[in-house]
Amino acid sequence: MAAPSTQTPLERSWNLIFYLIVGLIFTFLVAPLFVFLPLSFNKEPYFTFSAGMFDFSRDQTGLRAGCDVYNSLRWYCEMVTDRDWRTAALNSFGISIAATIIATALGTLAALGLSRPSMPFRSLIMAVLVTPMIVPLIISALSLFAFYSLPLFELAAPAFLEPYLPAWLLEMKLAKTYPGIVLAHVVLGTPFVVITVTATLSAFDSDLIRAAQSLGANFWRTFFTVIMPLIMPGVVSGALFAFITSFDEVVVVFFMADTRQVTLPIRMFTGLREQISPTIMAVATLLILLSTSLMLVLEMLRRRSERLRTA
Repeated sequence: MAAPSTQTPLERSWNLIFYLIVGLIFTFLVAPLFVFLPLSFNKEPYFTFSAGMFDFSRDQTGLRAGCDVYNSLRWYCEMVTDRDWRTAALNSFGISIAATIIATALGTLAALGLSRPSMPFRSLIMAVLVTPMIVPLIISALSLFAFYSLPLFELAAPAFLEPYLPAWLLEMKLAKTYPGIVLAHVVLGTPFVVITVTATLSAFDSDLIRAAQSLGANFWRTFFTVIMPLIMPGVVSGALFAFITSFDEVVVVFFMADTRQVTLPIRMFTGLREQISPTIMAVATLLILLSTSLMLVLEMLRRRSERLRTA
């Protein structure tokens, strides 16, 4: 039998008003996103609501024949069959996955180092690591482009090796290359990994490390069997944030990329300026579904992390 409520009528009224306000704010923020869904099934090649929306009468014929002009799925079909959209999608996933792997490894190592009480200048190092999240993105993009436009030899190789290196290596630059874009995205994604893993390590019991070492476990065995399983929710959460940051990045790619490294956000932005097509709406719908799925995964990881802390 449920316990009787101790709230006064005024408190219950305020709770209802509070939920109503939260619902209105949520609707205000989320409702515009769902405009893409019906427009992506538009029969006409315009950004307007038409009578032919969700017309699947020629679905099978259209899919067998390719992209039928009378099929509401034509824009999803064009997204798959068009070479420019396929190339942009492959570039986005390839760059984002590579940047996420590197950012996750670097961010996890940095968080493990910063979690040690004996680490000198922890606050200063943390402030430097999270700088890409604070500095305006246009400034970061311009700085990265100026830095990567310098010859690679001037950045890394010592001067005494110059006579022994080939000319093409001395003149190599990271700007307008895939490695340069990946490294630029690593700079933007690493702070998210550092923050999430550091937050997870705040509840980590360091006595577990000493217990494992007292039983004969070396550093790598301790790391992979004791530390990593406990901080895995923070690592995966940081990796997902790094992936989303890299996948949705536009400004840095504008500075760093050329015509060969066009990503999905750049392709969508270019399509809005040069060729209005509901294919952009189809891509936007799929990106919203992807982002929603990743957010659900993050929520599951957050709840798992809370259960581990209270266990």
